[in-house]
Amino acid sequence: MGELPHGYPFRFVDIVLLEKDPAFTSGTVLARVSANARAAMGDSWASPLLLAEALAQSALLLEGGDSGIGRSGFLAGIDDFSAVRSPRAGESLRVEVRLAGRFGAIVRFEGEVFSEGEKIARGAIIVRRGEGSAGSSV
Repeated sequence: MGELPHGYPFRFVDIVLLEKDPAFTSGTVLARVSANARAAMGDSWASPLLLAEALAQSALLLEGGDSGIGRSGFLAGIDDFSAVRSPRAGESLRVEVRLAGRFGAIVRFEGEVFSEGEKIARGAIIVRRGEGSAGSSV
């Protein structure tokens, strides 16, 4: 399993619940929402758009990305993203992601975010991998 290049206050995902399968058609990560986390600083996350970042971090963690390469890459796009609401303090989010496509250093993931069975966000994220990563995993 790789290591995320993210740290406090911008790391949203916590642990892998279900490892990706060989084709990366599925993988699941847990994100806990706390009132003292920088994203919330109150009773909920400041913006539901942070759920797109949670999708990106989940994909990176599941893919086993190298933290050094991750620091030189970036979130290049968000496609067809929708969120019902911001997550609230005390919730545990199940983030499900899958690899949707790869073209050199450009990788597309699709995913959904659930809280106690309620789908609160869905969409696709596109990441541009860092230098020297065109043929490697995210």
